Amino acid sequence: MGIEILHASPERVVGRMPVEGNTQPYGLLHGGASVVLAESLGSIGAAIHAGEGRIAVGIEINATHHRSAKSGHVTGVATRLHGGRSLATFEVVITDDAERRVCTSRITCMLMER
Repeated sequence: MGIEILHASPERVVGRMPVEGNTQPYGLLHGGASVVLAESLGSIGAAIHAGEGRIAVGIEINATHHRSAKSGHVTGVATRLHGGRSLATFEVVITDDAERRVCTSRITCMLMER
């Protein structure tokens, strides 16, 4: 997938991924690749929020694909919407190199003892 993490904190995780190598047969960014990026960023944020000795397990994700990307990179910004003791929810906005929104996703992770 080629995901590169640019920033990670309990409140916000930023990462990017190349379009090349993550396309469907028409040469467009595969929607599933956007979901992988979103789940990766949200899960990292949830795991950091959970803290040492705890783990984050994804229990729900959705995605709305707004436009296609054909080249360059897409960047995802995961922002925590809820950070509780047992659940963490992040909204992930994925944009192209021109900062146009490609996808909006929401992921919820259950936080558990290791």
